[in-house]
Amino acid sequence: MVETQLAARGVRNPLVLEAMRKVPRHLFVPSIYQGAAYRDSPLPIGSGQTISQPFIVGLMTEILDISPGDHVLEIGAGSGYQAAILREIGGSVITIERLPEVARLARENLERAGISGVKVIIGDGTEGYPPAAPYNAILITAATPEVPEPLISQLDEGGRLVAPVGSRDIQQLVRLEKSGGRITRSTFGGVVFVPLLGRHGWEV
Repeated sequence: MVETQLAARGVRNPLVLEAMRKVPRHLFVPSIYQGAAYRDSPLPIGSGQTISQPFIVGLMTEILDISPGDHVLEIGAGSGYQAAILREIGGSVITIERLPEVARLARENLERAGISGVKVIIGDGTEGYPPAAPYNAILITAATPEVPEPLISQLDEGGRLVAPVGSRDIQQLVRLEKSGGRITRSTFGGVVFVPLLGRHGWEV
């Protein structure tokens, strides 16, 4: 998976590649899809949610550019796989999930994989998590019409935020960087994610 789906397609960060070698993706995939766990495609995890394809996980993690010791906020816990990758690189990770049943799944999967140090919170991810702000990096793993302002405000100086921004049907992968109190924006191509629901996202 790492060599053919990530490295061969341009993911170069050694921390990202090593994390994706170490974290057992099949532990974050429903049992009926075990045979497809390492294919480069998204898979359903229940409750209308998906686990992203490996390449997109690797690409977004590389663009986020985290380092060991970074304080990271993830919006949309899903199966817990992305949070596991962020934690394996060495960040302290808080992940917010709107659906209690999905949050429970993420906790169970992380425990089964032996990954500690990820805090799973049930709530509206578009509001962020002010009690633990500011964050060195914020990753949104669902499609948002615009980057929620509360998340930008919780980004630390020098911090990065990566999100799929656009319509419900197709989005552009966007990175915001905060420097000197100003925000710069870069784009990294088209993607398709489930919608980010909440006060500052799509209506529930």
